[in-house]
Amino acid sequence: MGHAPPLVLEGDHLAVVVLPEHGARIHRIRAFDIDLLRTPDDPAAHAADPFFWGAYVMAPWCNRITPGPVQIAGRTIDLVPNFPDGTAIHGLVAARAWELGGDGALRVVGEGDGWPWTFEVSLSATIEAQTLTLAYALTNRSDEPMPAGLGLHPWFRRPLELRVPAGRVYPANSCSPAIPEPAHDAFDLRSTGTPQPGLDATFAAVEPPVVELAWPGAGIRATLEAATSGGLLVAVATPPDIAAVAVEPQTHGPDGLRRLLQGEPDALRMLEPGTAMELKLRLTVERDGAYR
Repeated sequence: MGHAPPLVLEGDHLAVVVLPEHGARIHRIRAFDIDLLRTPDDPAAHAADPFFWGAYVMAPWCNRITPGPVQIAGRTIDLVPNFPDGTAIHGLVAARAWELGGDGALRVVGEGDGWPWTFEVSLSATIEAQTLTLAYALTNRSDEPMPAGLGLHPWFRRPLELRVPAGRVYPANSCSPAIPEPAHDAFDLRSTGTPQPGLDATFAAVEPPVVELAWPGAGIRATLEAATSGGLLVAVATPPDIAAVAVEPQTHGPDGLRRLLQGEPDALRMLEPGTAMELKLRLTVERDGAYR
């Protein structure tokens, strides 16, 4: 398999560009001639700053893990920090080149970098009419069970209205509490509105249709549906210095390795050799009724 050129998908008023060379990240989602993602003018910006553009895959873990050596399942994880807060964040494949397989799916094999298991991540992307479907799979290619987590990290452009129907929340992704709290105040996103700046939280007990988004100034609405073979949570970040909101469906809570080691809820899941964890996302866009 050789490195693949950009993958361009088109539907009814919907166009998507995926960059295999930059972590199979979604460089652009354009609906009704409007960019919905924080998309750089130059795709090379993804390599220079891989965590703050487009939409990228998080695997074999999401969110933050405390770096340094730790024993689990008879092996030593020894991750190095890759984020200014000193954590190991968002997995190992967001910046690696992926390859195109004979079945049309994009794939990458991960190993090393302090992670003592070999794994594979795949993506199958399709558009039908006004719906983008993304089918991700994380497969343990080692001969022993592996801690596993899988997610997608999109940066949706502001101004944005958001609804996350979740009754519980981890209000901080750094030093997160062991148990999620009832959703409250700025951490209650069950009604559509503009999320408060400065959030960096993960929402649990999420109900269908998972996430609703709206760009009132553009007259566009979208629904993000998610299904996993494990748990489902949604992280939301609203940094005040970035004109975008991160809305991240994922299979575990913040500091998922700590949760696994300490028996806390929403932990990384132990994935048996040769088995896969799946995450399927469906983003459907439509014109807001007021703009028809």
